[in-house]
Amino acid sequence: PSTVLVVAEWGPRAAVGTGVIMSADGYIITNSHVLAGADNCWIALDTGKTYDARLVGYDADEDIAVLRAVDAQDLPVAEFGDSEMVMVGDDVYAIGNPLGVELRGTLTDGIISAINRDVAMDGITLTVLQTTAEMNNGNSGGPLINRYGQVIGINTLKMSDLDKVHNTIVEGLGFALPISDVCFVVNDIIATGEFHGAPILGISVITVETADGTPAVMVYEVAEGFDAAEKGLQPNDVILKANGQELYTTADLLAVRRECRAGDTVALVIYRDGEILDFEITLKPDNE
Repeated sequence: PSTVLVVAEWGPRAAVGTGVIMSADGYIITNSHVLAGADNCWIALDTGKTYDARLVGYDADEDIAVLRAVDAQDLPVAEFGDSEMVMVGDDVYAIGNPLGVELRGTLTDGIISAINRDVAMDGITLTVLQTTAEMNNGNSGGPLINRYGQVIGINTLKMSDLDKVHNTIVEGLGFALPISDVCFVVNDIIATGEFHGAPILGISVITVETADGTPAVMVYEVAEGFDAAEKGLQPNDVILKANGQELYTTADLLAVRRECRAGDTVALVIYRDGEILDFEITLKPDNE
């Protein structure tokens, strides 16, 4: 129910895509290429009810756009998962509107074939999840979900059926933007109307086990040129808290970072050589 038909119109022509409802009051995630050049847009729920939609903002380089259904209330909201936890071989499902309105709401299944795959599209490179779940024109912007029904990706492209260079048939190659990356784009667009880049702490971390068997988050590398290095964070520092949240695994730190935008400050509580230290680290956009 949280998957919608997206119709973008310009003059007598129209393009069909898919979207994911992220809030009950009508915010919807889709691909920016679905809307490229459109004058008007509307969406349809699985019930057949339609809404005019306005563009909140988009980023062509990330291929993400946010729509808002006009005067919408109490829409069915998708549950979002954590694409950082996805592994090759996981079962996944794609929902979309392949080839137009007649086949809307089509469900296909497959597995995750690869993670962090770099693919080129229209002169830009996207880092995506690769899947065998069948996708066709019209699936763009729809959800890739895990076995729990949680959205872990936004379907964005498929390889063409015919590889003209090698003269071979291509099948089972679909790609989705990881939702853990998409969230930075979407949150920034809703807050400011545009995407300013993913927020970066400037450190690499791992989960370690302390002497008493408790997991902890430890810094193993500090990158030059970021605020973390300038403020004096060091390898082997253990991060106890971030913005007041206790940390036990790297996933805990990533969850805090997802709530931030570039330019925000994160308060870190660090354990180092028997001392407790406080740091205020300003997040820098990755596109700098």
